[in-house]
Amino acid sequence: MKKFFLLAVASLLLSACTEMEYASHLTKQAMGPDGQYASNSGGSIGQTKLPDGKTHEGLYKVGKPYKIEGQWYYPKETYSHVETGIASWYGPGFDGKRTASGEIFNSDELTAAHRTLQMPSLVRVTNLDNGKSVIVRVNDRGPYKRGRVIDLSKRAADLLGFRNLGTAKVKIELLPEESLVAANMAKQGQSTKGIEMAANNGKLSAPTAQRGSVQTASLNNDTSIVGRPASVESEVLPPGHTDATGRYLPDPIVTQMPVTRTGIYVQAGAFTVRENAENLKNTLGSLGSVSVHTAQVKGQQFYRVRIGPVADVTAADKMLNTVVGMGHNNALIVVD
Repeated sequence: MKKFFLLAVASLLLSACTEMEYASHLTKQAMGPDGQYASNSGGSIGQTKLPDGKTHEGLYKVGKPYKIEGQWYYPKETYSHVETGIASWYGPGFDGKRTASGEIFNSDELTAAHRTLQMPSLVRVTNLDNGKSVIVRVNDRGPYKRGRVIDLSKRAADLLGFRNLGTAKVKIELLPEESLVAANMAKQGQSTKGIEMAANNGKLSAPTAQRGSVQTASLNNDTSIVGRPASVESEVLPPGHTDATGRYLPDPIVTQMPVTRTGIYVQAGAFTVRENAENLKNTLGSLGSVSVHTAQVKGQQFYRVRIGPVADVTAADKMLNTVVGMGHNNALIVVD
């Protein structure tokens, strides 16, 4: 029975295998980390060849530091990451094109682009406005529009309930155990497509996923089934949908999280010396409500200068552009 359970889980892994703002689309077309991008590069990265000479899709990748619009990003392997901010999404216009990890993008899969997380990794994304939450697999770099923290596939945006809105306030939580499973699979040359479906349905475990091979039951060795009459049962498919290629994709479980009130701010800078933060606060006073927030990060006290809360994402984008135009190039939009 155990063998058949393992087979079922492995089968799930194998078989399950925007309208984002126009400016962000244009940026993706033009640039990316390591001088090569990504979602709509039309195969500029190409498939990766292993030492065995075979071509594999979507291998493990971290990448080198890169600079976009004057801001540096430092990709790294990590299994502890939480952030909040504004999510956007990208979809059909990128279908069939290569992601930064080397695999083919499919807007019907639960995937995402992140600026620094290793590929692949699994993150839980929660829409802070409605509490809807799903697990997605990071397989791309982006977004490259200021003020965005993650680009989600069309399918993920649908499930999180913001596809028609274009953006949403979200919380991103990296799942350490699941991400380690995905990393180990990719490092061994195994495709991780569909692993996010298993994670959403609670059927992903490290021992099972790391085996790397499917053990099938043998009629000659398993005496427990000898002489047992075969029964024919009709397969009942779980709720799902069929993508453009005709593949049946089961719907993942959308978790409902508590909804808490959050605001959108523009963070102009963060300092370890309070006097510096107060000076910046005074400089930005004409822009609206400016305050200094304290925070502990890995034992270090920081003083964050924030403007807001602002009315919505549009107002935040406008304020961010103003602050950056004043020379504060590391300014960003935060949700708190």
